[in-house]
Amino acid sequence: MSERFPGAFVHPSASVEDGVEIGAGSRVFINVQIRTGAKIGRDCILGKDVFVDAGVTIGDRVKIQNGVSVYRGVTLEDEVFLGPHCVTTNDLDPASVTPDGRLKTEADWRLGETVFRTGARIGAGAIVVCGDPRREIGRWALVAAGAVVARDVRDFELVAGNPARPLRYVCPSGLDHEVAMVANGTSGAARPVCRVCQKILYEVVRR
Repeated sequence: MSERFPGAFVHPSASVEDGVEIGAGSRVFINVQIRTGAKIGRDCILGKDVFVDAGVTIGDRVKIQNGVSVYRGVTLEDEVFLGPHCVTTNDLDPASVTPDGRLKTEADWRLGETVFRTGARIGAGAIVVCGDPRREIGRWALVAAGAVVARDVRDFELVAGNPARPLRYVCPSGLDHEVAMVANGTSGAARPVCRVCQKILYEVVRR
């Protein structure tokens, strides 16, 4: 256990700056770097070579696999999964220098944000491009491995490809569960319903 973060495990090789919060039950493994102002919730797992930038907020029970960088402007709500070597971005106008050849500073930088809602799942090697001002990956959405996401993803939506496109809705209880769009008897609006769970997808999960 860590003396700085009671109830958490932080590997001796990890670089954790001052002003970081790590919740009890969380585990931080080899060569992780966490910058000042980052907040990590309870019972999280940060795998080998993870980078968490300054000011990033990570919720409870989040799992970040090896080789992932979570940059400033990114927020992970509870129970998010980031697969190995997936990529987040935060620069809306990426360049090393200004047009006149001056090295860019924060004054020249346009920050884009991304919010991963509760339970969002990002496959290995996927790229999620930040939004202007914000990209949103919905609750329990699933981004397929290798996808390039340049649009918002709705709750429970499965997207794949480059650029990522919606394929279908998925039930949090199993990818093999058939999901159908069923009209609400009162409003007539269509809602995704799992044929196996016999529930609206919003009722399958706790929140």
